[in-house]
Amino acid sequence: MSALKKAYIAGGCFWGMEDLFRVRPGIKDTEVGYIGGENENPTYHNHTSHAEGIELTYDPTETSFKEILDYFFRIHNPTTVDQQGNDRGASYRSTIFIQNEEEKAIAEEVIAIVNASGRWEGDAVTTLEPYTTFWLAEPEHQDFLLKRPNGYTCHFERFATFL
Repeated sequence: MSALKKAYIAGGCFWGMEDLFRVRPGIKDTEVGYIGGENENPTYHNHTSHAEGIELTYDPTETSFKEILDYFFRIHNPTTVDQQGNDRGASYRSTIFIQNEEEKAIAEEVIAIVNASGRWEGDAVTTLEPYTTFWLAEPEHQDFLLKRPNGYTCHFERFATFL
């Protein structure tokens, strides 16, 4: 078995992102949490400047970072600053948390492909931020939409692949 890898992204409310990614080929585990902010031990009610993000554990023999980002840009609107659906604020920004130069190059390539496609009205405002500590969200937020199938989400597949 190959070594599993992790990817960290944020694209609005973490519940909907996790729900869609959990069933993707090659995704072995999903966790929701807080990333890219200032305070230690953030919580749902105190995550100053942290994004609501997801940690994806994936098998690189079954999917790639590039394919993960392709799907990411298909399930949220990357052209809105600090907003997805009804959710507003820095917690709901579109961000890829970069762990190394290879991920940065792939992210820049995929953003260019998304922008060139013309599928979105406007260019992606997705930021590339360096990976920081991923703080696991409280248990009630993990697998939220499995526990509450009719819960709120603004995430859905909008397009076929960009790649």
